Amino acid sequence: MNSLKNYSEYSIAQDTRLMLKKAEQEMIETVWDRHQAQSPHCGYCEMGLSCRICVMGPCRIDPFGEGPQRGVCGADADIIVARNLGRMIAAGAAAHSDHGRDLVEVLEKVAAGKAPGYSIKDEIKLGTVAREYGIDTDGKNALTIAAELACAMQEDYGTRKKCLQFVSRAPEKRRNLWANAGITPRGIDRETSEMMHRTHMGVDNDWVSILLHALRNALSDGWGGSMIATDVSDILYGTPMPSRSSVNMGVLKTDQVNILVHGHNPVVSETILQACQSPDMIALAKEKGASGINLAGLCCTGNELQMRHGIPIAGNHLSTELALVTGAVEMMIVDYQCIMPAISQVAACYHTKMISTSDKAKFPGMTHCEFHPENALELSRKLVREAVENFSFRNRDRVYIPVKPVNMMAGFSIESIVKALGGSVTPLIDAIKSGAIRGAAGIVGCNNPKIKQDYGHVTLAKRLIENDILVVDTGCAAVANGKAGLKTLEAAALAGPGLKAVCQSLGIPPVLHFGSCVDNVRILNLAAALANTLGVDISDLPLAGSAPEWYSEKAVSIGAYFVASGVFTVLGPMPPITGSMNVVNMLTEGLNDVVGATFAVEPDPEKAAVLICSHIEKKRAALGLCSR
Repeated sequence: MNSLKNYSEYSIAQDTRLMLKKAEQEMIETVWDRHQAQSPHCGYCEMGLSCRICVMGPCRIDPFGEGPQRGVCGADADIIVARNLGRMIAAGAAAHSDHGRDLVEVLEKVAAGKAPGYSIKDEIKLGTVAREYGIDTDGKNALTIAAELACAMQEDYGTRKKCLQFVSRAPEKRRNLWANAGITPRGIDRETSEMMHRTHMGVDNDWVSILLHALRNALSDGWGGSMIATDVSDILYGTPMPSRSSVNMGVLKTDQVNILVHGHNPVVSETILQACQSPDMIALAKEKGASGINLAGLCCTGNELQMRHGIPIAGNHLSTELALVTGAVEMMIVDYQCIMPAISQVAACYHTKMISTSDKAKFPGMTHCEFHPENALELSRKLVREAVENFSFRNRDRVYIPVKPVNMMAGFSIESIVKALGGSVTPLIDAIKSGAIRGAAGIVGCNNPKIKQDYGHVTLAKRLIENDILVVDTGCAAVANGKAGLKTLEAAALAGPGLKAVCQSLGIPPVLHFGSCVDNVRILNLAAALANTLGVDISDLPLAGSAPEWYSEKAVSIGAYFVASGVFTVLGPMPPITGSMNVVNMLTEGLNDVVGATFAVEPDPEKAAVLICSHIEKKRAALGLCSR
């Protein structure tokens, strides 16, 4: 068929473009088709001016002042926009924090001997984190310590504490700032619950008060639920160390059983990996005519496997449907978050079996096989067997894997960076002081069909490393930069002379893979370590953050906890707040007086790079460091 579509407008990734063409030829609907069908989007919703909190409405405010200026209850644009933003942050914080709760429950089951297939992989980190919680570890075995730590972490989800334990990792100046602003996070669930309460009709109708609590809610995610999730993942599955891996749809194999894991929580994928590597399953695959079993990841579950085990990753958010269009996937196993419900409709056009696994995430057209710590290993073996048997039903004539995988280095953690630096962050500080590294920036977040896939992430990363700014990335951004070849030792050639020399001396790429999107807290921990070593606040450091292609409520929470922690953060897409210039001005200017950092919005990654470089040079000047 002749196509009028220009696939280069959709993505900079070659595999995406080629698979989009195949999808069109086979008349398979994708996320870009659905996005186009939804256009034009509701202007009231895009500006945050629609309210559906109660059924006296729904209400909307006329942005041109010709129609209603208040909802039925009397809420004006400022209140409605602030409430909507607060609820987005609450949802995002709940998602990542619930991920953390699931992992704590696994830790508890491991300690009780009720989780076959799981174990404590990093006893050193277990002891370190336990002591942070005030747990006496002397003379105790790992399982006893794990039981006490799981109990202590569960207390962070409640309401009895005055502040979360990991708040102690933040610099003293930052903790004092939070206390003075009244935004010190107390309980993880408490702040989310209070956000929902405050935004109920007839409760908090001061837009400033709502936004301040939104920051507190976000901090309960960043310094609470997400930080717990990352640390417990490291304890259970191992703290990441640099490893070689590969990325893009070329990681799929024409001669092997291909199993994809997709979502965000490693609880399922870790036991699936064990089953895929078992000799009897590999033998069965060979009986069925395959040369082996190929496990690959998508999105953040893929990042979790990649950073700990070097498992290849097939793509990020907007690639998830297209990976199935290859016709080479025997089974996709999902957990939760960022899984489009339409994906099972794509799978139905091929032989691919779709499996959902979480008690809180069911999908139309998927077979539901609920995973729990007690049954995970047994169920993983059952599913891998089914995938192997499904290999016989693959239609070889429809298999199309048009690209070769790109090599990359994955799996950087604070521990691995400190190890590479000789045991402390001092060499990194010295490199920043000397100007070899001007500063550091985190590039995080999703893909969004409103933006050319990967363009924002890759363009921004290239411009920053050219200016001797070290880049750390997570989530879909990490996959994008991997596909673009920025996570190899050879990529140091694209960096400025100072960063290039540092990368070559340490044997690291200029863009460091920090893991899944919940692992943004690794960036917070690194920032806190640098600030504590220098005796300054995080907001004093030459650091910045960016989410060039974000779409999800989780990203709103992430951005808010970075800004509340003192990190200037540039967003690509505009949040739904333009219906209130008061809210816009507070987030882009006024927060500087409250938390020492602000948001900026810049869709063009070239211009976003200029903003970040300028910010970093200003922070260097304020610290008395050398200028360019």
